Amino acid sequence: MNFTASNAAQIIIAIVPIVGISIGGIVIFFYILWHHHEIKLQIKTGTYNPQKFDFKTFSLLCGILLTAVGFILTFVFAILDHFTYTLLAGLIPFAVGISFLLFYKMNPDFHKKDGE
Repeated sequence: MNFTASNAAQIIIAIVPIVGISIGGIVIFFYILWHHHEIKLQIKTGTYNPQKFDFKTFSLLCGILLTAVGFILTFVFAILDHFTYTLLAGLIPFAVGISFLLFYKMNPDFHKKDGE
């Protein structure tokens, strides 16, 4: 088999994403395993303090980010491809972002003061 430089480059280019995803998966697996063991030890010693998820901040941040990204993608795809199925790549995050913002605005629990 006689490989030329372009064949070798194509093989390397094909292998790099596979290796990157594999190593990333291994790192994520061991991080989750380490975090699990840390939580188990905290529970055994009685120092575990569960974290509360802040839905208010999450919905506002995701709403703003997704609306902005969706708007820009919709604008760019509307200019480039006019009105085709490609436009959905911008309309979907835009609609999800608007939904998060509406959830933030309409949820009555978010508008209560700390003392109430």
